[in-house]
Amino acid sequence: MAKLREEYNNFLKDIEKNLKNKEDLEYVKVRFSMFVDKVIDEMDMLVDYKTQKMNEIEQKQKEIDDKMSKMQQIIDNIEKDIYSDEGFDFEIICPYCDNQFVIDVDEDKTEVECPVCNNIIELDWSGDVEEDSNCNGSCSGCHGCDEEMEEQQEDKKQSTQNEENKEENNDDDM
Repeated sequence: MAKLREEYNNFLKDIEKNLKNKEDLEYVKVRFSMFVDKVIDEMDMLVDYKTQKMNEIEQKQKEIDDKMSKMQQIIDNIEKDIYSDEGFDFEIICPYCDNQFVIDVDEDKTEVECPVCNNIIELDWSGDVEEDSNCNGSCSGCHGCDEEMEEQQEDKKQSTQNEENKEENNDDDM
């Protein structure tokens, strides 16, 4: 701004030297001052506008930074949940005594002992659900065998009744 003021003063001195008529000199000085005032007003308005825009940008940047910070916290929490060193808990229901208990997931472990009845429970981490071909229907764990045995017994009863009905029909025919 100091350079602008110096240039303005130099301009006025130059005009005073070159204009001999006092009336003309005064007219040029007044008109030039009015012009410079307009230019300075426009510059002030431009500076105010740019300042306002910069403040808006800074405010938006602050909001974005806050959102990014919150997102980073959420990502950190998700990362802790996914890559937790604590391990995962796995709920077991003992097939012998129906006791529920929790163990840490350890895929190297193939069996666990029930803390209540002390029976050994085999662990299958593969996720495959296979029917046990050695199932004799005597466990109290899955109750699936009981249903199969009931169906088999129903089938036997039905077969026996059918045979008895046939025999009765044969006796009646004679």
